[in-house]
Amino acid sequence: MRTSKSIQSQHQLLRLFTFSFFMTMGIVVTFFPLYFDYKGYSKLQIGLLYAIGPLIGIATNLLWGFLSDRFQTVKKIMIILIAGQLVTAILVFTAGWFSLLYVCLAMFFFFQQPVNSLNDSQLMLSLRASGKSYASFRVWGSIGFAVSAGGFGMLLKHYGTGLTPILCLLTISCSLVIVFFLTDARQGGKKMAFGGMLSMLKNKKFVWFLLLVIVMSVSHRFNDGFLALYMRELGASDSLIGYAWMASALSEIPVFFLLSKHGHRFKELPLLGFAGMIYALRFFMMGSIHNPAWIIGIQLLHSLTFGVFLITANRYLSQIIPDEYRSSGQAIFAVAWSSIAGLISGTAGGWIYDAAGGSTVYFIAACLSLVATAGFFGSHLLGQEGRLLGRK
Repeated sequence: MRTSKSIQSQHQLLRLFTFSFFMTMGIVVTFFPLYFDYKGYSKLQIGLLYAIGPLIGIATNLLWGFLSDRFQTVKKIMIILIAGQLVTAILVFTAGWFSLLYVCLAMFFFFQQPVNSLNDSQLMLSLRASGKSYASFRVWGSIGFAVSAGGFGMLLKHYGTGLTPILCLLTISCSLVIVFFLTDARQGGKKMAFGGMLSMLKNKKFVWFLLLVIVMSVSHRFNDGFLALYMRELGASDSLIGYAWMASALSEIPVFFLLSKHGHRFKELPLLGFAGMIYALRFFMMGSIHNPAWIIGIQLLHSLTFGVFLITANRYLSQIIPDEYRSSGQAIFAVAWSSIAGLISGTAGGWIYDAAGGSTVYFIAACLSLVATAGFFGSHLLGQEGRLLGRK
């Protein structure tokens, strides 16, 4: 039987692992493009390198999520994934020509993409018995990302972009060391049958939720994919673009703490509808401005949009997904809001941007957010009505 002291120790390790992993994610999102530019690759080549991530993510999230459920282990899968990240990161940084780099980066994303959803599974399964909230642990990911974007940014400014490989390998190595000390949240559980994932996809409530998530996430991914380009079009400097990214990462932190203490007081679907309304406001404002400096303030609304969405969606999933399907369910969710939404936003958003400009992309994003808002509120009202009719 685990003592209170050992449980507290595991909780500290979970926070530390989340912090370390998101530091790596901060490097991948913020500094990899700059590193590839430093190595002399064209903007088109860099775009092609990043297009492979969402596509790889669809298959790899489902594969590793299924294996985690099938063999009832998160820790062993995470060890394989992070060790794979370390090896393939070395290959990425030593690749001598573009075609080889493309293959190596695809291999890196094969191991890197699923860790986020598996970490979410580990957190929710580990915290269920303790009564602690997912948000109070996930906030350390936002802190790690912000520290990485800000702290490593200053280091790279002082020592040069060539330091990126050392920083990346250091954070991955730290994550690998930490994961060995984690207690597997799934030891001795019930194995999932091979048809388990298929049975989840037959769950109409789950599938309808995923569709709404995709609609809202496409609008979010429009901003992720075109923020820098839109700001540069408005005349922003690279430093101003960096401040906008940091503002959004830091803004998540107070909301995560707030939701960890008070989020249980609110129903999930109306809260997601609220996030959708703020998304619509945020993107209508983005499409209407002419001064790029205002975007830093608008990016602070990231806290009430993605911050609320991520925590609340995961809380809702924990209620509708059985524990034996936890990793598969989280993987399907990650594929929906990250990979599928990323592919749709990248292809459709690029076409819209070229044809009608950045403002139109943001106005369409706002409209999609309103569609998702109506879906979440409507689902809640229909669910409430169904329960009342059931009582009668």
